[in-house]
Amino acid sequence: MIRYIRKAVPAGDLFLCVALIGLIVIASGATKAYGEDPMVQKTVRVAPNLEPVIAHPEQAAEAKKKLETLAKKAGKRPNILIYLMDDVGWGDPGVYGGGHMAGAPTPNMDRLAREGMQLTSAYSQPSCSPTRATIMTGRLPIRHGILHPPMYGEPGGLGGEITMAAILSKAGYVTQAVGKWHMGENEESHPQNVGFDDFYGFLSVSDMYTEWRDPYFFPEVVNSKERTELIKSWPWNRNLVHAKKGGKVEGVEEITIPVLSKLDEKWADYSVEFIKKMAGSDKPFLLYHCTRGGHFDNYPSDKYKGRSPAKHPYKDVMIEMDDILGRLVKTLEETGQLDNTLIFVTSDNGPEMETWPDSAYTPYRGAKGSTWEGGVRVPGIVYWRGTIKSGRISDGLFDLADLFNTSLNLAGANDQMPKDRFIDGIDQTSFLLADKGESNRKAVYYWLNQYPSGIRIGEYKYMVAAQSDNVQDAVTPGGFSGEMMRYSYGKLFNLYLDPKENHSYLIRKLPYVEFLTGYLKEHLATLQKYPPKVTTKTLSPVPQKH
Repeated sequence: MIRYIRKAVPAGDLFLCVALIGLIVIASGATKAYGEDPMVQKTVRVAPNLEPVIAHPEQAAEAKKKLETLAKKAGKRPNILIYLMDDVGWGDPGVYGGGHMAGAPTPNMDRLAREGMQLTSAYSQPSCSPTRATIMTGRLPIRHGILHPPMYGEPGGLGGEITMAAILSKAGYVTQAVGKWHMGENEESHPQNVGFDDFYGFLSVSDMYTEWRDPYFFPEVVNSKERTELIKSWPWNRNLVHAKKGGKVEGVEEITIPVLSKLDEKWADYSVEFIKKMAGSDKPFLLYHCTRGGHFDNYPSDKYKGRSPAKHPYKDVMIEMDDILGRLVKTLEETGQLDNTLIFVTSDNGPEMETWPDSAYTPYRGAKGSTWEGGVRVPGIVYWRGTIKSGRISDGLFDLADLFNTSLNLAGANDQMPKDRFIDGIDQTSFLLADKGESNRKAVYYWLNQYPSGIRIGEYKYMVAAQSDNVQDAVTPGGFSGEMMRYSYGKLFNLYLDPKENHSYLIRKLPYVEFLTGYLKEHLATLQKYPPKVTTKTLSPVPQKH
């Protein structure tokens, strides 16, 4: 089959085909369709300020029983490890069609997926900071207010938000953040001021620390003392920092290119020591570990330089991120904590294609900065030894906002769910833990900054606005340089028949349009009842090309 595909399929689509073959092979022995049809499943609203859910009473009871058994065995609530990579694409890990084929094997990610659960429809926001704040708050960017990555000292929007870390800390968890933060350099947005007991990492984003130091990218700065001093005079923190809850960030060392190349190793060491320290504790923990790796510009350390078969910086760093994940899992196992730890591995958005080839891979249309699948569909690997049934693959919808609600449920902190604001996340505990669990999420809503972009239910995605990836409108296909466009009649894609979103199916599937727009209107109505931090906007329609 692979040999046939190599002849019949363009090289750029080969990754997607191989990933789909894996799903076909696994499904080949099935005698009946998987699960219920999400298109026809009814939803219930648990609370006025919560996203409606598809209720699955039987799988909820199964998940509850598993958690009760674990609590008796461990004597405490489960640990939660969120391993968040930066700009890593859906197609990078081996189990998603990358790995060896993409010149960067990912044995640790692949093993966790095979022995745990692989989500094929996990969704982020179009760029990193909005996604990170959505994970922390369970709220879409239009609500929490961080619509784009804050740069060079720009404030964030976490002030006034209630975070996962704050609620879990109140519930008795030890909360640790390591690595990239990038939700604002203003003090009220710092990790130690929004619920984390400890933070070791940097406040902004990788390229800010090094790009202007590199003579290849900024010779006019590197070769000018005056311009170098000008950049250094801007009000932003250029250091690797450390902070404890309620305190001030303290500079550890200035981040130069050599320092940056070693940051992921430093952060790995810090998280390993944290895990070891927690082994004898009667408290559970939240470890929010965010890699530097993946985001441009990638400067592999000497240990990893040229180690990947591809011999490219991004691929070398991909090898490093997989190794670090393996180290964390090994430490959990050696300290006897693996069976009581939920591990969630994902990325904050799709590839940053404007820096190709120092960038990730996705088989889908678009890239970071867009609401095409390439911009927002990300890897989602969930592992919990002995609790999550091995070998599960699901196309059920999972928004990274769901990590908020799910974590609160695992921590026994549902009574701390905010009631004064709308929460877009959904508790997916039963989806993840029941052996044949199905997603509790009916729809994923796509937002492009303050513009509503579209909705997905089942295999259908309806788009009312998007970022152009036409080469006439954009410097590169996808990314931040495309022109934002609204479609007069919308575009409808069947993501099973057309995962690359090449063919609008609207004229042949008109009955679905009213159905999908109805759910989209209900979603937009929540913004009237619970006003967002940012005013929503719409784009002027453009003529349709037939």
